[in-house]
Amino acid sequence: QVQLVESGGGLVQPGGSLRLSCAASGIIFSDYYIQWYRQPPGKERELVASISTGSTGSIPYYADSVKGRFTISRDNAKNTVYLHMNSLKPEDTAVYYCSASRFGNPYWGQGTQVTISS
Repeated sequence: QVQLVESGGGLVQPGGSLRLSCAASGIIFSDYYIQWYRQPPGKERELVASISTGSTGSIPYYADSVKGRFTISRDNAKNTVYLHMNSLKPEDTAVYYCSASRFGNPYWGQGTQVTISS
């Protein structure tokens, strides 16, 4: 059974930092592209960052809204992807989801809440 479990969310003041983790099981993790999405309150889910497989160079992609502030990385030995978030803004408030894709429909985690507020 495939499981993706996000962790690391919380309440942070503007300008602060958080590190989200996405731990996967039930898949050959290194073969999967991993994405981080977020869904702000009352808005649609949007892609934040992604990282390609190790065999393709673990190439990151970032949405313009987070470029320069967020860093995605993967540790295939730990079956885990991280999203390091710096200089957080109130508009980063959302539920953050990780997703694993290879062929067909992607797998999704349950999400972790990130709230940026003073």
